[in-house]
Amino acid sequence: MKLGENTNMQVGVIPTGALPLDIALGIGGVPRGRIVEVYGPESSGKTTIALHIIAEAQAAGGVVAFIDAEHALDPVYAAKLGVDVDEMLISQPDTGEQALEICDMLVRSGAIDCVVVDSVAALVPRAEIEGEIGDTTVGLQARLMSQALRKLAGSLSRSNTTCVFINQLREKIGVMFGNPETTTGGRALKFYSSVRLDVRRFDSVKKDGEFIGNRVRVKVVKNKVAPPFRQAEFDIMYGEGISKEGCVLDMGVEAGFVKKSGSWFNYGDERLGQGREAAKRTLKEHPDIRNEIENKVRAEYNLPAIGEEPIATDLSANSIEA
Repeated sequence: MKLGENTNMQVGVIPTGALPLDIALGIGGVPRGRIVEVYGPESSGKTTIALHIIAEAQAAGGVVAFIDAEHALDPVYAAKLGVDVDEMLISQPDTGEQALEICDMLVRSGAIDCVVVDSVAALVPRAEIEGEIGDTTVGLQARLMSQALRKLAGSLSRSNTTCVFINQLREKIGVMFGNPETTTGGRALKFYSSVRLDVRRFDSVKKDGEFIGNRVRVKVVKNKVAPPFRQAEFDIMYGEGISKEGCVLDMGVEAGFVKKSGSWFNYGDERLGQGREAAKRTLKEHPDIRNEIENKVRAEYNLPAIGEEPIATDLSANSIEA
């Protein structure tokens, strides 16, 4: 077979639910048939982003699975983010081997569009569970991940399933210079991932002196389907998830469709409000204005309009290996 004869050169896309992140990823979302790693400190919004990806996959008519190794999924919160929890397959495995075996089985079935593993750090090898607390188990988890990813990579590509691994951070001991942070589960996941997202909370969203959300920065530290190292900033509101209005407002200002003079936000002759929260509230009350701004932003960055199918990206024109 010649490479030019291969008609499967296009990568499908699942949107992330955050417009700035879709733009930063370069293709309008996370690629189908690939491995995606989402990592960051505690309470930075990793699971929220993964649940939004699940909600978008379901909205496109896909079947999704959530492997909850941490045993900490909140179905009420997931439902608020737009996830159809009744239709979502969920597994709470006892061991890391069991979790990755379930993941492999789901992927090979060809019936799943997106599977999320939460989290790599909670994939405890069977030998560690059966042993005593304090026993030394060197490299077991890294070996487990390496073996599983070798099996998964090909199956994911054939079944066109996106696999999202959520990961935690650890500190390297004795690092004097450079970044002491590292992710769990060894190096294999770094190599096999087509996209790696570094999620950081850098500010809080306040209203009348009360904290109502977090401001999050996501850096695309690895991207095999578009240029890497782009950044996205957006709001994650408590109990609501990613603020769609905040995303549209920020990208509208950046693209020049929404004008900011002082603390006022204006869209054409329409006054959206004084202050960011007031402007977001106006967009929430007037979805027609929000959709109009969003479609203009999407057209500016060559993304499909609201309601349109995400465009499959031609890798021959866009691919940058990282």
